[in-house]
Amino acid sequence: MVLSPRSKLGRDVTRGEYVVIEEDVEIGDDVEIGHHVIIRKGVRIGRGCKILDGAVLGKRPAKASLSATTADVQRFDPLVLGEAVTVGAGCILYVGATLGDGVFLGDQATVREDVTVGDQTILGRGVTVENKVSIGRRCKIETEAYITALSTVEDYCFIAPEVTFTNDNFLGRTEERRKHFGGPTLKKGARIGANATLLPGIVIGEDALVAAGSVVTKDVPPRTIVVGTPARVLRPVPEEQLIENQVFYDGDTQDQKVKK
Repeated sequence: MVLSPRSKLGRDVTRGEYVVIEEDVEIGDDVEIGHHVIIRKGVRIGRGCKILDGAVLGKRPAKASLSATTADVQRFDPLVLGEAVTVGAGCILYVGATLGDGVFLGDQATVREDVTVGDQTILGRGVTVENKVSIGRRCKIETEAYITALSTVEDYCFIAPEVTFTNDNFLGRTEERRKHFGGPTLKKGARIGANATLLPGIVIGEDALVAAGSVVTKDVPPRTIVVGTPARVLRPVPEEQLIENQVFYDGDTQDQKVKK
């Protein structure tokens, strides 16, 4: 194991074989670190986290010559994990990402730089979250979903397996495209069915539902079900399915601030 003397470990931190912890890392109490884990310079890990075998924390981005969204500036805030975060085997988490308390990442998930993930959100196995993305609290993003750069996912959203977000209507041609980059926005409680594709810049309204396999080419009204290619309005979301009527719903962040 390689442990920099310039890093700080809390009480009862367990470490597997062949772990590398670089300088200026801070690890809280009761953290479990598996075998072959690499923790790069400056990472912050909260109390009670679990980092499973082969994970890489604090990776720095590499900019390809034709990359349109990766920043040229190589200065990023540290990767920060809140309390009780689980990082699955083989995950890669970049610098400049912040994960809230209780976040769960399945094996081989990737979270790029300039990303925030809210408390108690689940990212399933093989999920890819590109750079400059905001994901709210208590979301569930399932296996192999792809969240493209410059997207927003608000609280309580559900994204089924192999959903694809897109952010470039020009498909990599002409310099005009650089003025229009932007991924989809999912408002609170929106749900996206398996294998759906969301085109750049569209807004999925609060508590709306996109059926499996749909291709969404324009904004979806709140509390509305859309289906097909291209997606069209089918009917309203049933009252009993609305997020406000679910047992796990505890209000949004603003509601909680008002109550306090």
